[in-house]
Amino acid sequence: MAERSTAAVDVADNSGDKPLTAKAESTADGVAQNPERGTDSDEGQGSEGTESPGKKASPPELHSGHKLARRYRLEECLTRLDGFSSWRAVDEKLRRAVGVHILPADHARARSVLAAARSSALLGDPRFVQVLDAVEENDLVYVVHEWLPDATEMGTLLAAGPLEPHDAYQMVSQVASAMAAAHREGLAHLRLNPNAVLRASTGQWRIRGLAVNASLRGISSDTPQRTDTESIGALLYAALTQRWPYENDAYGLSGLPKDIGLIAPDQVRAGVHRGLSELAMRALVNDGATASRHEAPCTTPEELVKAIGEMPRIRPPEPTFTAPPDYQRTTYQQGTYGRPAPRPGVTQTITPPPPPLQSRTGKVLKWAVSALLIAALGLGSWQLADALMDHGGKSDDTDKTQTQDGGDKSPRKPLGGKPIAIKGARDFDPFGPDHSEKPATIGNAYDSSASTYWQTDGYLSPQFGNLKSGVGVILDLGKAQQVGKVTVSFVGETSVELRAASADAGSEPTSFDAYPKAADGSGTTVVLKPNKSLKTRYLLVWLTKLPADGQGYWRGRVADVKVSS
Repeated sequence: MAERSTAAVDVADNSGDKPLTAKAESTADGVAQNPERGTDSDEGQGSEGTESPGKKASPPELHSGHKLARRYRLEECLTRLDGFSSWRAVDEKLRRAVGVHILPADHARARSVLAAARSSALLGDPRFVQVLDAVEENDLVYVVHEWLPDATEMGTLLAAGPLEPHDAYQMVSQVASAMAAAHREGLAHLRLNPNAVLRASTGQWRIRGLAVNASLRGISSDTPQRTDTESIGALLYAALTQRWPYENDAYGLSGLPKDIGLIAPDQVRAGVHRGLSELAMRALVNDGATASRHEAPCTTPEELVKAIGEMPRIRPPEPTFTAPPDYQRTTYQQGTYGRPAPRPGVTQTITPPPPPLQSRTGKVLKWAVSALLIAALGLGSWQLADALMDHGGKSDDTDKTQTQDGGDKSPRKPLGGKPIAIKGARDFDPFGPDHSEKPATIGNAYDSSASTYWQTDGYLSPQFGNLKSGVGVILDLGKAQQVGKVTVSFVGETSVELRAASADAGSEPTSFDAYPKAADGSGTTVVLKPNKSLKTRYLLVWLTKLPADGQGYWRGRVADVKVSS
Protein backbone atom coordinates (compact mmCIF):
# COMPACT_ATOMS: atom_id res chain seq x y z
CA MET A 1 0.00 0.00 0.00
CA ALA A 2 1.04 3.57 -0.58
CA GLU A 3 2.00 5.87 2.25
CA ARG A 4 -0.89 7.54 4.03
CA SER A 5 -1.93 10.70 2.31
CA THR A 6 -1.98 13.87 4.41
CA ALA A 7 -4.74 15.28 2.24
CA ALA A 8 -8.39 14.64 2.95
CA VAL A 9 -9.60 13.58 -0.47
CA ASP A 10 -13.33 13.04 -0.19
CA VAL A 11 -16.66 14.71 -1.19
CA ALA A 12 -18.66 15.56 -4.28
CA ASP A 13 -21.76 16.42 -6.13
CA ASN A 14 -24.07 13.67 -7.33
CA SER A 15 -26.05 15.75 -9.78
CA GLY A 16 -23.83 15.22 -12.83
CA ASP A 17 -22.33 18.71 -12.89
CA LYS A 18 -18.69 19.40 -13.60
CA PRO A 19 -16.40 17.10 -11.60
CA LEU A 20 -14.26 18.64 -8.89
CA THR A 21 -10.67 18.38 -7.79
CA ALA A 22 -9.74 15.99 -5.03
CA LYS A 23 -7.43 17.99 -2.82
CA ALA A 24 -8.09 19.41 0.64
CA GLU A 25 -5.75 20.45 3.41
CA SER A 26 -7.00 18.54 6.45
CA THR A 27 -5.31 20.87 8.91
CA ALA A 28 -7.14 23.98 7.76
CA ASP A 29 -9.82 25.44 10.03
CA GLY A 30 -12.30 28.23 9.79
CA VAL A 31 -15.79 28.62 8.39
CA ALA A 32 -16.54 26.68 5.23
CA GLN A 33 -18.24 28.47 2.38
CA ASN A 34 -21.13 26.32 1.13
CA PRO A 35 -23.13 28.27 -1.43
CA GLU A 36 -25.22 25.27 -2.48
CA ARG A 37 -26.17 23.08 0.48
CA GLY A 38 -28.14 19.91 -0.02
CA THR A 39 -29.64 20.86 -3.36
CA ASP A 40 -29.46 17.26 -4.52
CA SER A 41 -30.82 14.18 -2.83
CA ASP A 42 -27.28 12.85 -2.42
CA GLU A 43 -25.20 16.01 -2.25
CA GLY A 44 -22.47 16.48 0.33
CA GLN A 45 -21.47 19.81 1.84
CA GLY A 46 -18.12 21.33 0.90
CA SER A 47 -16.51 23.97 -1.28
CA GLU A 48 -16.43 23.03 -4.93
CA GLY A 49 -13.41 23.25 -7.23
CA THR A 50 -12.81 22.58 -10.88
CA GLU A 51 -11.55 19.45 -12.53
CA SER A 52 -7.99 19.53 -13.82
CA PRO A 53 -7.82 19.44 -17.59
CA GLY A 54 -7.58 16.02 -19.15
CA LYS A 55 -9.36 13.51 -21.25
CA LYS A 56 -12.89 12.62 -20.05
CA ALA A 57 -12.92 8.88 -19.26
CA SER A 58 -15.89 6.72 -20.17
CA PRO A 59 -17.25 4.18 -17.69
CA PRO A 60 -16.03 0.61 -18.26
CA GLU A 61 -18.41 -1.86 -19.84
CA LEU A 62 -19.29 -4.11 -16.95
CA HIS A 63 -22.26 -6.34 -16.22
CA SER A 64 -23.65 -8.63 -13.55
CA GLY A 65 -21.58 -11.79 -13.29
CA HIS A 66 -18.32 -10.08 -14.31
CA LYS A 67 -15.37 -11.05 -12.08
CA LEU A 68 -12.54 -8.86 -10.89
CA ALA A 69 -9.24 -10.56 -10.02
CA ARG A 70 -11.07 -13.88 -10.51
CA ARG A 71 -12.52 -13.28 -7.04
CA TYR A 72 -15.07 -10.46 -6.84
CA ARG A 73 -18.26 -11.32 -8.77
CA LEU A 74 -20.39 -8.27 -9.57
CA GLU A 75 -24.05 -8.74 -8.63
CA GLU A 76 -25.96 -5.44 -8.82
CA CYS A 77 -25.05 -1.98 -10.08
CA LEU A 78 -26.02 0.64 -7.47
CA THR A 79 -24.58 3.83 -9.00
CA ARG A 80 -23.32 4.76 -12.47
CA LEU A 81 -22.15 8.36 -12.50
CA ASP A 82 -19.46 10.59 -13.97
CA GLY A 83 -17.27 7.80 -15.30
CA PHE A 84 -17.38 5.44 -12.30
CA SER A 85 -19.81 2.80 -11.06
CA SER A 86 -20.57 1.26 -7.66
CA TRP A 87 -21.66 -2.36 -7.24
CA ARG A 88 -22.81 -4.90 -4.75
CA ALA A 89 -20.56 -7.91 -5.27
CA VAL A 90 -19.59 -11.27 -3.77
CA ASP A 91 -16.10 -12.18 -2.59
CA GLU A 92 -16.06 -15.81 -3.75
CA LYS A 93 -12.86 -16.55 -1.86
CA LEU A 94 -14.25 -15.58 1.56
CA ARG A 95 -17.92 -16.14 0.61
CA ARG A 96 -19.20 -12.77 1.78
CA ALA A 97 -20.88 -9.73 0.27
CA VAL A 98 -18.74 -6.68 -0.48
CA GLY A 99 -19.13 -3.29 -2.14
CA VAL A 100 -16.98 -2.24 -5.12
CA HIS A 101 -16.26 1.15 -6.74
CA ILE A 102 -14.82 0.88 -10.30
CA LEU A 103 -13.15 3.50 -12.54
CA PRO A 104 -11.12 3.34 -15.73
CA ALA A 105 -7.41 3.55 -14.97
CA ASP A 106 -7.13 6.67 -17.14
CA HIS A 107 -9.95 8.47 -15.29
CA ALA A 108 -8.94 11.95 -14.15
CA ARG A 109 -9.57 10.99 -10.49
CA ALA A 110 -8.24 7.40 -10.52
CA ARG A 111 -4.98 8.34 -8.75
CA SER A 112 -6.69 10.30 -6.00
CA VAL A 113 -9.25 7.51 -5.44
CA LEU A 114 -6.48 4.95 -4.95
CA ALA A 115 -4.63 7.27 -2.55
CA ALA A 116 -7.81 7.99 -0.58
CA ALA A 117 -8.74 4.30 -0.34
CA ARG A 118 -5.29 3.28 0.88
CA SER A 119 -5.20 6.09 3.44
CA SER A 120 -8.65 5.08 4.73
CA ALA A 121 -7.59 1.43 4.94
CA LEU A 122 -4.57 2.35 7.06
CA LEU A 123 -6.82 4.05 9.63
CA GLY A 124 -8.36 0.70 10.61
CA ASP A 125 -11.01 2.26 12.88
CA PRO A 126 -14.04 -0.10 13.26
CA ARG A 127 -16.39 2.89 13.46
CA PHE A 128 -15.85 3.30 9.71
CA VAL A 129 -16.87 0.85 6.99
CA GLN A 130 -13.51 -0.70 6.20
CA VAL A 131 -11.70 -0.56 2.85
CA LEU A 132 -10.66 -4.15 2.10
CA ASP A 133 -8.72 -3.74 -1.16
CA ALA A 134 -7.59 -1.00 -3.56
CA VAL A 135 -6.21 -2.30 -6.88
CA GLU A 136 -5.21 -1.11 -10.35
CA GLU A 137 -5.54 -3.99 -12.81
CA ASN A 138 -6.40 -4.49 -16.50
CA ASP A 139 -7.01 -0.79 -17.19
CA LEU A 140 -9.35 -0.62 -14.19
CA VAL A 141 -9.07 0.89 -10.72
CA TYR A 142 -11.39 -0.65 -8.14
CA VAL A 143 -11.90 -0.19 -4.41
CA VAL A 144 -13.47 -3.02 -2.36
CA HIS A 145 -15.16 -2.22 0.96
CA GLU A 146 -17.26 -3.91 3.63
CA TRP A 147 -20.92 -4.67 3.01
CA LEU A 148 -23.17 -4.50 6.11
CA PRO A 149 -26.41 -6.39 5.37
CA ASP A 150 -27.82 -5.81 8.87
CA ALA A 151 -27.20 -2.04 8.88
CA THR A 152 -29.78 0.62 8.00
CA GLU A 153 -29.04 4.01 6.45
CA MET A 154 -29.96 7.01 8.55
CA GLY A 155 -32.06 8.32 5.66
CA THR A 156 -34.20 5.19 5.81
CA LEU A 157 -34.62 5.56 9.58
CA LEU A 158 -35.71 9.19 9.19
CA ALA A 159 -38.35 8.21 6.64
CA ALA A 160 -40.35 6.81 9.58
CA GLY A 161 -39.97 9.96 11.69
CA PRO A 162 -37.42 11.83 13.87
CA LEU A 163 -35.14 9.83 16.13
CA GLU A 164 -35.72 9.55 19.87
CA PRO A 165 -33.49 11.93 21.87
CA HIS A 166 -31.36 9.05 23.17
CA ASP A 167 -30.85 7.67 19.64
CA ALA A 168 -29.98 11.13 18.30
CA TYR A 169 -27.53 11.62 21.19
CA GLN A 170 -25.85 8.28 20.49
CA MET A 171 -25.63 9.09 16.77
CA VAL A 172 -23.98 12.50 17.15
CA SER A 173 -21.69 11.26 19.92
CA GLN A 174 -20.38 8.28 17.95
CA VAL A 175 -20.10 10.07 14.61
CA ALA A 176 -18.34 13.10 16.13
CA SER A 177 -15.80 10.99 18.06
CA ALA A 178 -15.11 8.86 14.95
CA MET A 179 -14.52 11.92 12.78
CA ALA A 180 -12.30 13.49 15.44
CA ALA A 181 -10.12 10.37 15.32
CA ALA A 182 -10.02 10.48 11.50
CA HIS A 183 -8.95 14.14 11.42
CA ARG A 184 -6.16 13.43 13.88
CA GLU A 185 -4.81 11.06 11.22
CA GLY A 186 -5.17 13.66 8.46
CA LEU A 187 -8.34 12.25 6.88
CA ALA A 188 -11.62 14.04 6.19
CA HIS A 189 -14.95 12.75 4.88
CA LEU A 190 -16.52 15.84 3.25
CA ARG A 191 -19.63 13.86 2.21
CA LEU A 192 -21.26 13.14 5.55
CA ASN A 193 -24.98 12.85 4.90
CA PRO A 194 -27.87 10.55 5.91
CA ASN A 195 -26.83 8.04 3.24
CA ALA A 196 -23.26 7.78 4.58
CA VAL A 197 -24.23 7.06 8.22
CA LEU A 198 -25.52 3.57 9.08
CA ARG A 199 -26.95 2.04 12.25
CA ALA A 200 -26.09 -1.62 12.84
CA SER A 201 -28.47 -4.07 14.49
CA THR A 202 -26.40 -3.72 17.69
CA GLY A 203 -27.15 0.02 17.83
CA GLN A 204 -23.62 1.04 16.81
CA TRP A 205 -23.35 3.81 14.21
CA ARG A 206 -20.92 3.28 11.32
CA ILE A 207 -19.64 5.76 8.70
CA ARG A 208 -18.93 4.70 5.12
CA GLY A 209 -16.98 6.40 2.37
CA LEU A 210 -14.27 8.10 4.46
CA ALA A 211 -12.09 9.99 1.96
CA VAL A 212 -13.20 7.68 -0.90
CA ASN A 213 -16.72 9.00 -1.63
CA ALA A 214 -15.55 12.59 -2.07
CA SER A 215 -12.54 11.54 -4.10
CA LEU A 216 -14.77 9.58 -6.47
CA ARG A 217 -16.73 12.75 -7.18
CA GLY A 218 -13.79 15.17 -7.00
CA ILE A 219 -15.02 17.25 -4.07
CA SER A 220 -12.62 19.25 -1.94
CA SER A 221 -12.70 21.82 0.85
CA ASP A 222 -10.26 24.44 2.07
CA THR A 223 -11.60 23.88 5.62
CA PRO A 224 -12.25 20.13 5.89
CA GLN A 225 -12.66 20.07 9.69
CA ARG A 226 -15.27 22.83 9.57
CA THR A 227 -17.02 21.13 6.66
CA ASP A 228 -17.30 17.79 8.47
CA THR A 229 -18.41 19.50 11.70
CA GLU A 230 -21.18 21.35 9.90
CA SER A 231 -22.24 18.09 8.24
CA ILE A 232 -22.50 16.41 11.67
CA GLY A 233 -24.63 19.33 12.82
CA ALA A 234 -26.89 18.87 9.79
CA LEU A 235 -27.24 15.17 10.62
CA LEU A 236 -28.26 15.98 14.20
CA TYR A 237 -30.67 18.65 12.96
CA ALA A 238 -32.31 16.13 10.62
CA ALA A 239 -32.45 13.48 13.37
CA LEU A 240 -34.33 15.88 15.66
CA THR A 241 -36.71 17.47 13.17
CA GLN A 242 -36.93 15.18 10.12
CA ARG A 243 -36.05 18.33 8.11
CA TRP A 244 -32.89 19.24 6.20
CA PRO A 245 -31.46 22.47 7.73
CA TYR A 246 -31.28 24.38 4.43
CA GLU A 247 -33.87 25.71 2.00
CA ASN A 248 -33.46 22.95 -0.58
CA ASP A 249 -34.91 19.45 -0.13
CA ALA A 250 -32.28 16.71 0.09
CA TYR A 251 -31.92 13.01 0.97
CA GLY A 252 -35.69 12.51 1.02
CA LEU A 253 -36.12 15.29 3.61
CA SER A 254 -37.93 18.60 3.21
CA GLY A 255 -35.86 21.74 3.56
CA LEU A 256 -36.68 24.73 5.74
CA PRO A 257 -39.21 27.31 4.54
CA LYS A 258 -37.83 29.97 2.24
CA ASP A 259 -36.39 33.23 3.54
CA ILE A 260 -36.49 32.40 7.27
CA GLY A 261 -32.85 31.41 7.60
CA LEU A 262 -31.42 28.80 9.93
CA ILE A 263 -33.69 28.43 12.99
CA ALA A 264 -33.14 26.15 15.98
CA PRO A 265 -34.62 22.62 15.85
CA ASP A 266 -36.84 23.27 18.89
CA GLN A 267 -38.48 26.09 16.88
CA VAL A 268 -39.18 23.73 13.98
CA ARG A 269 -40.76 20.90 15.93
CA ALA A 270 -42.32 20.73 19.39
CA GLY A 271 -40.79 18.44 21.99
CA VAL A 272 -37.22 18.58 20.70
CA HIS A 273 -34.56 18.08 23.38
CA ARG A 274 -33.25 21.54 24.27
CA GLY A 275 -29.63 20.52 24.80
CA LEU A 276 -29.43 18.64 21.48
CA SER A 277 -31.11 21.55 19.69
CA GLU A 278 -28.44 23.93 20.98
CA LEU A 279 -25.69 21.46 20.08
CA ALA A 280 -26.93 21.26 16.48
CA MET A 281 -26.90 25.06 16.21
CA ARG A 282 -23.37 25.28 17.59
CA ALA A 283 -22.17 22.89 14.89
CA LEU A 284 -24.17 24.66 12.17
CA VAL A 285 -23.04 28.22 12.94
CA ASN A 286 -22.31 29.70 9.52
CA ASP A 287 -23.31 32.52 7.19
CA GLY A 288 -24.42 34.83 9.98
CA ALA A 289 -26.38 32.27 12.03
CA THR A 290 -25.70 32.25 15.78
CA ALA A 291 -25.88 29.55 18.37
CA SER A 292 -28.63 29.50 20.97
CA ARG A 293 -27.75 31.28 24.24
CA HIS A 294 -24.54 32.54 22.64
CA GLU A 295 -22.32 29.50 23.21
CA ALA A 296 -19.11 29.37 21.24
CA PRO A 297 -19.52 27.60 17.88
CA CYS A 298 -17.97 24.18 17.34
CA THR A 299 -15.69 24.39 14.28
CA THR A 300 -13.92 21.01 14.55
CA PRO A 301 -15.11 17.49 15.44
CA GLU A 302 -12.81 17.62 18.49
CA GLU A 303 -14.63 20.69 19.83
CA LEU A 304 -17.95 18.99 19.13
CA VAL A 305 -16.89 15.90 21.12
CA LYS A 306 -15.94 18.15 24.04
CA ALA A 307 -19.31 19.93 23.89
CA ILE A 308 -21.13 16.58 23.89
CA GLY A 309 -19.13 15.44 26.93
CA GLU A 310 -20.22 18.54 28.84
CA MET A 311 -23.92 17.79 28.25
CA PRO A 312 -26.02 15.94 30.86
CA ARG A 313 -26.37 12.29 29.90
CA ILE A 314 -29.59 11.43 28.06
CA ARG A 315 -31.13 8.21 29.34
CA PRO A 316 -32.82 5.75 26.98
CA PRO A 317 -36.64 5.62 27.08
CA GLU A 318 -38.25 3.22 29.51
CA PRO A 319 -39.11 -0.09 27.82
CA THR A 320 -42.78 -0.69 27.14
CA PHE A 321 -44.32 -4.09 27.62
CA THR A 322 -47.45 -5.23 25.83
CA ALA A 323 -50.06 -7.08 27.84
CA PRO A 324 -50.05 -10.83 27.21
CA PRO A 325 -53.06 -12.25 25.34
CA ASP A 326 -55.92 -13.73 27.33
CA TYR A 327 -55.21 -17.23 28.55
CA GLN A 328 -56.81 -19.84 26.31
CA ARG A 329 -57.48 -23.29 27.61
CA THR A 330 -56.18 -25.99 25.31
CA THR A 331 -58.32 -28.81 24.02
CA TYR A 332 -56.59 -31.20 26.41
CA GLN A 333 -57.27 -28.93 29.42
CA GLN A 334 -60.92 -28.61 28.43
CA GLY A 335 -61.29 -32.37 28.76
CA THR A 336 -62.03 -33.21 25.13
CA TYR A 337 -58.65 -34.80 24.31
CA GLY A 338 -59.19 -38.28 22.89
CA ARG A 339 -62.97 -37.89 22.69
CA PRO A 340 -64.84 -37.72 19.40
CA ALA A 341 -66.06 -34.25 18.51
CA PRO A 342 -69.86 -33.92 18.53
CA ARG A 343 -71.51 -33.78 15.16
CA PRO A 344 -73.25 -30.53 14.28
CA GLY A 345 -76.93 -30.49 15.15
CA VAL A 346 -76.70 -33.41 17.57
CA THR A 347 -77.44 -32.66 21.23
CA GLN A 348 -75.21 -34.52 23.67
CA THR A 349 -76.81 -36.03 26.74
CA ILE A 350 -74.93 -35.38 29.98
CA THR A 351 -74.75 -38.40 32.27
CA PRO A 352 -75.57 -37.32 35.83
CA PRO A 353 -73.10 -38.32 38.57
CA PRO A 354 -74.03 -41.29 40.75
CA PRO A 355 -76.05 -40.47 43.89
CA PRO A 356 -74.23 -40.44 47.24
CA LEU A 357 -74.20 -43.53 49.38
CA GLN A 358 -77.62 -43.84 51.00
CA SER A 359 -77.34 -47.37 52.27
CA ARG A 360 -76.77 -48.42 55.91
CA THR A 361 -73.12 -49.14 55.14
CA GLY A 362 -72.62 -45.60 53.84
CA LYS A 363 -74.04 -44.06 57.01
CA VAL A 364 -71.74 -46.20 59.18
CA LEU A 365 -68.71 -45.10 57.20
CA LYS A 366 -69.61 -41.43 57.60
CA TRP A 367 -70.00 -41.73 61.37
CA ALA A 368 -66.71 -43.60 61.68
CA VAL A 369 -64.78 -40.97 59.76
CA SER A 370 -66.31 -38.19 61.85
CA ALA A 371 -65.33 -39.92 65.10
CA LEU A 372 -61.73 -40.34 63.95
CA LEU A 373 -61.46 -36.66 63.05
CA ILE A 374 -62.79 -35.55 66.45
CA ALA A 375 -60.33 -37.83 68.26
CA ALA A 376 -57.41 -36.57 66.21
CA LEU A 377 -58.27 -32.92 66.93
CA GLY A 378 -58.51 -33.58 70.66
CA LEU A 379 -55.17 -35.38 70.79
CA GLY A 380 -53.46 -32.65 68.79
CA SER A 381 -54.80 -29.89 71.06
CA TRP A 382 -53.54 -31.65 74.19
CA GLN A 383 -50.05 -32.17 72.76
CA LEU A 384 -49.83 -28.53 71.66
CA ALA A 385 -50.77 -27.20 75.10
CA ASP A 386 -48.27 -29.48 76.80
CA ALA A 387 -45.46 -28.36 74.45
CA LEU A 388 -46.18 -24.67 75.08
CA MET A 389 -46.08 -25.10 78.86
CA ASP A 390 -42.81 -27.02 78.66
CA HIS A 391 -41.22 -24.40 76.38
CA GLY A 392 -42.13 -21.59 78.79
CA GLY A 393 -40.31 -23.26 81.68
CA LYS A 394 -37.22 -23.99 79.64
CA SER A 395 -36.96 -20.45 78.34
CA ASP A 396 -36.73 -19.10 81.88
CA ASP A 397 -33.86 -21.45 82.64
CA THR A 398 -32.12 -20.51 79.45
CA ASP A 399 -32.35 -16.81 80.24
CA LYS A 400 -30.87 -17.38 83.65
CA THR A 401 -28.04 -19.45 82.27
CA GLN A 402 -27.16 -16.82 79.72
CA THR A 403 -27.11 -14.12 82.36
CA GLN A 404 -24.84 -16.13 84.60
CA ASP A 405 -22.44 -16.99 81.81
CA GLY A 406 -21.86 -13.31 81.10
CA GLY A 407 -21.03 -13.95 77.40
CA ASP A 408 -21.08 -11.47 74.53
CA LYS A 409 -24.72 -10.38 74.18
CA SER A 410 -24.16 -7.82 71.39
CA PRO A 411 -26.16 -8.55 68.21
CA ARG A 412 -24.25 -10.27 65.42
CA LYS A 413 -23.24 -8.06 62.50
CA PRO A 414 -25.13 -8.80 59.29
CA LEU A 415 -23.18 -10.46 56.52
CA GLY A 416 -22.04 -8.25 53.61
CA GLY A 417 -20.84 -4.64 53.67
CA LYS A 418 -22.66 -1.40 53.14
CA PRO A 419 -22.96 -0.01 49.60
CA ILE A 420 -20.58 2.82 48.72
CA ALA A 421 -21.89 5.53 46.41
CA ILE A 422 -19.90 6.25 43.26
CA LYS A 423 -19.51 10.04 42.95
CA GLY A 424 -18.16 10.07 39.40
CA ALA A 425 -16.34 8.13 36.71
CA ARG A 426 -14.33 8.61 33.55
CA ASP A 427 -12.90 6.44 30.79
CA PHE A 428 -9.23 5.46 31.11
CA ASP A 429 -7.23 4.63 27.98
CA PRO A 430 -3.56 5.39 28.77
CA PHE A 431 -2.17 3.24 25.94
CA GLY A 432 -4.45 4.42 23.10
CA PRO A 433 -3.43 7.09 20.58
CA ASP A 434 -6.19 9.50 21.66
CA HIS A 435 -6.34 8.45 25.36
CA SER A 436 -10.12 8.30 25.06
CA GLU A 437 -12.62 5.43 25.00
CA LYS A 438 -16.32 6.36 24.54
CA PRO A 439 -16.42 9.14 27.19
CA ALA A 440 -19.95 10.26 26.26
CA THR A 441 -21.59 7.12 27.69
CA ILE A 442 -19.41 6.52 30.76
CA GLY A 443 -22.35 7.22 33.08
CA ASN A 444 -24.06 4.04 31.86
CA ALA A 445 -21.46 2.00 33.75
CA TYR A 446 -22.84 2.88 37.19
CA ASP A 447 -26.46 3.97 36.66
CA SER A 448 -27.88 0.81 38.33
CA SER A 449 -29.63 -0.13 35.07
CA ALA A 450 -28.85 -3.39 33.31
CA SER A 451 -30.42 -2.13 30.06
CA THR A 452 -27.68 0.49 29.50
CA TYR A 453 -23.95 0.03 29.30
CA TRP A 454 -20.65 1.74 28.55
CA GLN A 455 -18.80 -0.02 25.75
CA THR A 456 -15.29 0.08 24.36
CA ASP A 457 -14.32 0.55 20.75
CA GLY A 458 -14.40 -2.57 18.54
CA TYR A 459 -11.13 -4.50 18.15
CA LEU A 460 -9.93 -7.26 15.86
CA SER A 461 -9.14 -9.74 18.67
CA PRO A 462 -10.06 -10.35 22.32
CA GLN A 463 -6.70 -8.83 23.33
CA PHE A 464 -7.56 -5.40 21.86
CA GLY A 465 -6.09 -6.33 18.46
CA ASN A 466 -2.66 -6.44 20.17
CA LEU A 467 -2.75 -2.64 20.21
CA LYS A 468 -2.79 -2.24 24.00
CA SER A 469 -3.07 -4.23 27.23
CA GLY A 470 -6.52 -2.99 28.17
CA VAL A 471 -8.89 -0.10 28.84
CA GLY A 472 -10.96 0.73 31.87
CA VAL A 473 -13.13 2.98 34.00
CA ILE A 474 -11.86 5.07 36.94
CA LEU A 475 -14.43 5.30 39.78
CA ASP A 476 -14.33 8.24 42.23
CA LEU A 477 -15.77 7.34 45.66
CA GLY A 478 -15.65 10.95 46.88
CA LYS A 479 -13.20 10.21 49.70
CA ALA A 480 -10.87 7.44 50.80
CA GLN A 481 -13.00 4.53 52.06
CA GLN A 482 -12.56 0.90 53.04
CA VAL A 483 -13.48 -1.26 50.03
CA GLY A 484 -14.67 -4.83 50.64
CA LYS A 485 -15.75 -5.86 47.17
CA VAL A 486 -16.65 -4.53 43.72
CA THR A 487 -19.31 -6.27 41.63
CA VAL A 488 -19.13 -5.68 37.86
CA SER A 489 -21.84 -6.79 35.41
CA PHE A 490 -20.85 -7.22 31.75
CA VAL A 491 -22.59 -7.97 28.46
CA GLY A 492 -20.66 -11.09 27.43
CA GLU A 493 -17.92 -12.94 29.31
CA THR A 494 -15.12 -10.47 30.06
CA SER A 495 -11.81 -10.67 31.93
CA VAL A 496 -11.28 -7.82 34.36
CA GLU A 497 -8.85 -6.60 37.03
CA LEU A 498 -9.60 -4.39 40.04
CA ARG A 499 -6.87 -1.80 40.60
CA ALA A 500 -6.75 0.98 43.18
CA ALA A 501 -4.82 4.15 43.87
CA SER A 502 -3.15 4.65 47.24
CA ALA A 503 -5.26 5.91 50.15
CA ASP A 504 -3.26 9.16 50.39
CA ALA A 505 -3.73 10.12 46.72
CA GLY A 506 -4.85 13.75 46.86
CA SER A 507 -6.12 13.81 43.28
CA GLU A 508 -6.97 11.28 40.59
CA PRO A 509 -3.75 9.66 39.28
CA THR A 510 -3.31 9.72 35.50
CA SER A 511 -0.61 7.04 35.25
CA PHE A 512 -1.49 3.35 34.91
CA ASP A 513 1.35 2.42 37.30
CA ALA A 514 -0.37 4.42 40.05
CA TYR A 515 -3.13 1.75 40.21
CA PRO A 516 -1.65 -1.50 41.61
CA LYS A 517 -3.67 -4.67 41.08
CA ALA A 518 -5.97 -5.75 43.94
CA ALA A 519 -8.07 -8.57 42.41
CA ASP A 520 -9.08 -10.14 39.10
CA GLY A 521 -11.70 -12.42 37.59
CA SER A 522 -13.76 -13.17 34.49
CA GLY A 523 -17.39 -13.83 33.60
CA THR A 524 -20.57 -11.87 32.97
CA THR A 525 -21.01 -10.92 36.66
CA VAL A 526 -17.66 -10.72 38.45
CA VAL A 527 -17.26 -10.15 42.21
CA LEU A 528 -13.82 -8.67 42.84
CA LYS A 529 -12.63 -9.00 46.49
CA PRO A 530 -9.22 -7.51 47.34
CA ASN A 531 -6.82 -10.07 48.78
CA LYS A 532 -5.88 -7.65 51.58
CA SER A 533 -7.37 -4.61 53.30
CA LEU A 534 -7.98 -1.88 50.74
CA LYS A 535 -8.67 1.77 51.48
CA THR A 536 -8.81 4.17 48.54
CA ARG A 537 -10.78 6.91 46.85
CA TYR A 538 -10.01 5.97 43.24
CA LEU A 539 -10.76 2.49 41.84
CA LEU A 540 -9.84 1.31 38.34
CA VAL A 541 -12.00 -1.39 36.67
CA TRP A 542 -9.49 -2.58 34.05
CA LEU A 543 -10.72 -4.78 31.15
CA THR A 544 -8.06 -7.23 29.89
CA LYS A 545 -9.96 -9.60 27.56
CA LEU A 546 -13.06 -8.78 25.50
CA PRO A 547 -16.00 -10.86 24.22
CA ALA A 548 -17.10 -11.01 20.57
CA ASP A 549 -19.91 -8.62 19.62
CA GLY A 550 -21.37 -10.79 16.86
CA GLN A 551 -20.30 -8.32 14.14
CA GLY A 552 -16.75 -9.56 13.59
CA TYR A 553 -15.22 -7.43 16.36
CA TRP A 554 -14.51 -7.73 20.07
CA ARG A 555 -15.62 -5.07 22.52
CA GLY A 556 -16.25 -4.77 26.26
CA ARG A 557 -19.61 -3.64 27.63
CA VAL A 558 -19.89 -2.65 31.31
CA ALA A 559 -23.57 -2.74 32.30
CA ASP A 560 -23.24 -1.87 36.00
CA VAL A 561 -20.65 -1.46 38.78
CA LYS A 562 -21.44 -1.62 42.53
CA VAL A 563 -18.98 -0.98 45.36
CA SER A 564 -19.48 -2.04 48.98
CA SER A 565 -17.41 -1.88 52.14
